[in-house]
Amino acid sequence: MSELYTASGSKVHAHKADIFCRDETRVDWHSKALWALREKRDRAAGSLPEWEQLRLLGSQLKLHTLSHLAQYLEQFEQQCLSNGIKVHWANDAQQHNEIVHGILAKHKVKKLVKSKSMLTEECHMNPYLERHGIEVVDTDLGERIIQLANMPPSHIVVPAIHMKKEEVGELFHQQLGTKAGESDPLYLTRAARAHLREKFLTADAAMTGVNMAIADQGAIVVCTNEGNADMGANLPKLQLHSMGIDKVVPNMDSVGVLLRTLARNATGQPITTYSSFYRGPQEGGEMHVIIVDNGRTEMMKDKILAESLKCIRCGGCLNTCPVYRRSGGYSYNYTIPGPIGIAVGAKHDDTNSIPWACTLCGSCTYVCPTMVPLDKIIAHHRRLKADAKRLPYGKGGYMPLVGRFMASETLMNTSMSAARLALRVLPGSLLKPFSGAWGKYRELPVAPESSFASWYNKNRSR
Repeated sequence: MSELYTASGSKVHAHKADIFCRDETRVDWHSKALWALREKRDRAAGSLPEWEQLRLLGSQLKLHTLSHLAQYLEQFEQQCLSNGIKVHWANDAQQHNEIVHGILAKHKVKKLVKSKSMLTEECHMNPYLERHGIEVVDTDLGERIIQLANMPPSHIVVPAIHMKKEEVGELFHQQLGTKAGESDPLYLTRAARAHLREKFLTADAAMTGVNMAIADQGAIVVCTNEGNADMGANLPKLQLHSMGIDKVVPNMDSVGVLLRTLARNATGQPITTYSSFYRGPQEGGEMHVIIVDNGRTEMMKDKILAESLKCIRCGGCLNTCPVYRRSGGYSYNYTIPGPIGIAVGAKHDDTNSIPWACTLCGSCTYVCPTMVPLDKIIAHHRRLKADAKRLPYGKGGYMPLVGRFMASETLMNTSMSAARLALRVLPGSLLKPFSGAWGKYRELPVAPESSFASWYNKNRSR
């Protein structure tokens, strides 16, 4: 797997997917593990008769908030200041990191404990602070595993989903001194808990992400399953919380709607184990909120792309995506992988390839708790790439031909007949090289006797 972790930068999605697909056993259980989350999500959603109404309500309240974003952000800031919270504004990742470092340097912080935050990953905050002599300890178990392994997250909710328990056991043996060859999850979790407890007790400051920021309360909501955010925020006197401008919601009623869908859509739980509300600093302490734009305002200028800001980061679209499940999180050229990663990160992809890491099946849109039209957004990204003449190598030449070919009923029927014949008479070893990086690791389909159109014409009168 080491080649996959280092295959960053200008490598097209298909190239990185090809590396992941070489370990077919890993690909199979990676796909099954994620599909198990999708099945739990379906059962949780099915247990609520009002599920679709909640999705619609969630979509409407996010759209309303985005349409009145300046108003709600200003209200949030004023309420925070009234509650004794210090508020900072960052235009981009660099400013965010400078603000965080400035606060920590002022308080002579040497060790920071941090709960999971995709925004700090987006800003590449950890390496920035480490370059300035500050130890950053990720305290979410999955995040700590990949931090010890020197890897980025491969999923936004289950960041170490690509690792086997035996690999985690070996990592903990090397880094934490656990028994060699031990891979029991309970044993490893207890070892991680003891390791992290010492980090919590000796930390100078704590930092969390923000699931929601409540405008009329001047409060934030942080959701975890391990309680690590609460351990951090309640031990040191200095606490920091980083949030994107899209995290603000109008009021507690809005929080109630989104909390009912967030965990159900992520892992099939009714609610996260800990849903903590922070509304001010602890006695004698300081609480800082850093509000970050980092390209979100620019995204809102495009009506289609703006809908991606309705996302509440549940990860449900990753769990259902057939491409993500079989290509892994490191095949995308962005911090956030999967359909939502394409939606918010395609413009940062210097290979221009990730909008094509999608079958446009629409499963992601179907499961999204706030009805983000992900397939529509991804198709829009393809159009934007084409208009900007930034298509991946080869697509600019053959895609117009493919379009004319698929528009011709005669050519389509003739070619499909030839394909069915080839599947019946030619060996797979001869055909697979023509199916690209994906096809060579998959079994070819069994060719039907006739096309659907022929079957329909023959049987429709019955």
